[in-house]
Amino acid sequence: MDENITVLKGIGLTLYEAQAYVALTALIQSTAVEIAEKSNIPRSKIYDVLKKLNEKDFIEIEDGRPLTYIVKSPIEVLSREKEKIDSNLDDAITRLTNVYENGMNQVQAPIWRIYGVEKIISQEVEIIKRAKNTVNMRIGFLFEGEGKALVKAFKNKRSLKVNILASPTCYINNEEFKIIEFFKENNINVQKADIPFVKVMISDSKEMLHTYTKFSEDKRNVIPETAIGIWNKYEEIAKNYDDRFMNQLKKTKNKKST
Repeated sequence: MDENITVLKGIGLTLYEAQAYVALTALIQSTAVEIAEKSNIPRSKIYDVLKKLNEKDFIEIEDGRPLTYIVKSPIEVLSREKEKIDSNLDDAITRLTNVYENGMNQVQAPIWRIYGVEKIISQEVEIIKRAKNTVNMRIGFLFEGEGKALVKAFKNKRSLKVNILASPTCYINNEEFKIIEFFKENNINVQKADIPFVKVMISDSKEMLHTYTKFSEDKRNVIPETAIGIWNKYEEIAKNYDDRFMNQLKKTKNKKST
């Protein structure tokens, strides 16, 4: 099937409507008979199809004998439809996120295991998006592409207070990655600390994500397929870890100042 027809069906046109619109974009203006021939739509169907396209504001109809059908610019039509879709999706995201978060609060045991690097990074980004005030992280290693994803998410939430305690370096694909330097270059608040090969993200003292992975025998490289995240929404536990984080951050800053 023509890619354009697939896209037009995806935004709500029927197969015949999509075929007629695509045909008319080449003809610019034409009669129903010519459009039927160009689009391979039965003549018995073409008038109803063109009437629907006019109602959906994809074409105009000019009086005459016979009627003339004039296509509207794809830029005008598809830009308008894109705006509608974007607006509807934004509204749906807001509504469903509220439902999702209310549902999460009702879960009996709010702890989930997340497998795979991509899913773990995606969850970190989602936690940052939900955060209202603070995100605190202990970083002993980073996955490939994770640093850039975190920085992008932090920069999209500039009102957040971000604190990071991190090891100076880690290895990604056998290459040294300078964690402290990377975050400082991106104006993210980071302090050097002795962090083991684990990663913890805590948001607003309400939810947290522990990330673990196995390493190569020389303890340099992450083995991505072993990565697992433990997402925890027990507020009492998250608050406890956040308090411990802030104590460690305070001690680190005090050592630096002496």
